[in-house]
Amino acid sequence: MQRPVGFHVASGVSELHGLLMEIILTFALVYVVYSTAIDPKRGSIGIIAPLAIGLIVGANILVGGPFDGASMNPARAFGPALVGWRWSNHWIYWVGPFIGGALAALIYEYMIIPSVNEPPHHSTHQPLAPEDY
Repeated sequence: MQRPVGFHVASGVSELHGLLMEIILTFALVYVVYSTAIDPKRGSIGIIAPLAIGLIVGANILVGGPFDGASMNPARAFGPALVGWRWSNHWIYWVGPFIGGALAALIYEYMIIPSVNEPPHHSTHQPLAPEDY
């Protein structure tokens, strides 16, 4: 039985398509993490963060697993590559997640979070009057 060498080229997926797949899968994962666990305006939806993150990881693996392994994390790709000493097209598993994660973080941080209007927080503490000093 022959082991695959690095990036799973046998399935007919090109390097570009593998890179795009990793970008999209990581984008989806980071976007879900932002929307359920990090967003300060998430309200009570934060309680389902572990379930939502687990479901998106599972869905990403079902979608991308047969094509390129659905790494979504350079550390997850580095371990098997190191043990099997298979480095063919390994850059895809580093560049794709960095681009996808950065895109999701930038879009959510600068486009989604600021667009939600939140009432200003007022302190219940009243400042001391000048004569109280």
